[in-house]
Amino acid sequence: MTQTITAQDFFRAAYENRYTWDQDFPGYRANVTMKSGEEQFTAQALVKADLSFEVSGVEDPKAKKSIQGQLWEMTIHRVKHSFEESHGKNTFSFGAEDETGAKEILIGGASEGNSYKVRDNTVCFVNRRIRDKIVNINTLKTFMTESGYLSAEYESFYLDPETREPNTSKTNFVDDFEKVGNYYLLVKRTIKSLDAEGNTSVVEYNFTDIELLA
Repeated sequence: MTQTITAQDFFRAAYENRYTWDQDFPGYRANVTMKSGEEQFTAQALVKADLSFEVSGVEDPKAKKSIQGQLWEMTIHRVKHSFEESHGKNTFSFGAEDETGAKEILIGGASEGNSYKVRDNTVCFVNRRIRDKIVNINTLKTFMTESGYLSAEYESFYLDPETREPNTSKTNFVDDFEKVGNYYLLVKRTIKSLDAEGNTSVVEYNFTDIELLA
């Protein structure tokens, strides 16, 4: 007898297929180079086993805050939370299937109004309300490891909460990863931003001399 998969099980499989660091993750240190236009800054980053982090060796406060922001963005996606912790108060139902074969997952319950798309056992699209804003994240490329997938290229943009029309500004992220010891770590991130006036800016972060902590 064929068992029909539920929307919750379909989404759970993709959620649990994300690459995260395990409980033995020791942390690491790395040198960071940030390039923004004609400016370049260097710093040292320390990511601890508990995924807290420190940035040192850079005096420019804006550059330091920018590097801290990237470490925060990176570490929150490597934390391993169970499906029940993240989505235990939500309900799930299937929406439409798009031209790429991605199936829409509509969320009810605590996160009602949010939605996702799943294709090839990966979450390829996120529609989420964050306070008074709606953000859409579209994954363009993934990097497959032996223990889950990483988003290698994705774009994000905000929608007007009333009209649900997308803003003209958009941000594109391209991430490169390398395996250091038993863990895949970010070694390069390129962020290309398009503002409402059509101006483009590019910021690049390179992580080198990476060393796992003892």
